[in-house]
Amino acid sequence: MLRSGAGGAWRGCGLRADFGLGKAELKRGRGERTTLHDVATKAGVSAITVSRALREPEKVTPELRSRILQLVEEMSYVPDQAARALASRHNSTFGVLVPSLSNRAVIGLMQGIEERVRDTTFRIQYANTHNCVQEERRQVRLLLSQNTAGIVLGGLEGLDDLRETIERANCPIIQVVDVGLPTPGTVIALDHFEAAAAATRHLIACGYRRIALMGATMAERSRRRTEGYSLAMHEAGLFDPGLIHHENATSSTQMGSRMLHRAISIAPDLDGVFCQNDDIALGVLFEARRMGKRVPDDFGICGYNDLDFSAVMEPPLTTIRTPLFEIGYRAADMMIRAADGKPAPQQVINLGFELIERRTTRRLPQ
Repeated sequence: MLRSGAGGAWRGCGLRADFGLGKAELKRGRGERTTLHDVATKAGVSAITVSRALREPEKVTPELRSRILQLVEEMSYVPDQAARALASRHNSTFGVLVPSLSNRAVIGLMQGIEERVRDTTFRIQYANTHNCVQEERRQVRLLLSQNTAGIVLGGLEGLDDLRETIERANCPIIQVVDVGLPTPGTVIALDHFEAAAAATRHLIACGYRRIALMGATMAERSRRRTEGYSLAMHEAGLFDPGLIHHENATSSTQMGSRMLHRAISIAPDLDGVFCQNDDIALGVLFEARRMGKRVPDDFGICGYNDLDFSAVMEPPLTTIRTPLFEIGYRAADMMIRAADGKPAPQQVINLGFELIERRTTRRLPQ
């Protein structure tokens, strides 16, 4: 049985009323907040050094940073974001607008952002625009009204609607959709037009001639890839608009299976497919096998994004590798530096792509 004794201690089983609270918290009293200066005093450094260890870890030695982080944990220091927002004119939050939270390619971008933001005092606020122009505009304006530290545009359907907003924004807005879009501000991305053209040219070089395009929602990236595919097919004298297939939904394996079944019913001589995402390509492969098609001997498949399963499929998938993680990491790094008073000049950074040849396509004998 537990009894309250003198001094507020609980007797019995050796328990005390602090319930595991740190000594620093008990000394300060409940309701009192550990400050940055408290941590700095305990560490024997300046408050600026503590702030730097939390926000720009590369600027302090690993040993000092480890000691500061240990004190932060022991003293239960929680940054006062409201005070920081008043002092720095931003709320230490980065807004990230994405077209879909279920798209596997978007996850790669998010992982890069989170890796850079980890171990800093910045936070990430995601918003799903559902490829909707109105929702995109609403979310951007909402974030700006909250004095956000920066915004990453991971989907961009309303460029004309947002152009003036981007130009007047009081924080960095970084577009990570496509380097070919005439966007004000900084762009960190790849050229989806060129990547799709390269994928299509590869299929043509392999000897496939009736090559379909299969993609999901006609968002900006999809439009650019469709244009790249169309150019390559026109160049080879093989373009047929009836070979282009899109569904207004998030890409999936089921979509790929469904699309190939429909495409074959329209064009029975189909012998190749360029898929705008690897999960669509996986569904195409499943359906092609059900139809008795030999991949890659008489039917070629090329995917896009080089998702984690692409290399371990059977056969492994030929695909376009896109630097999703690096795009996210570089965008977050640029926002962090700008928020800390070191903004980079507006620029267009093309991180490129790579055609990964595996065994869903084959080269013709020389």
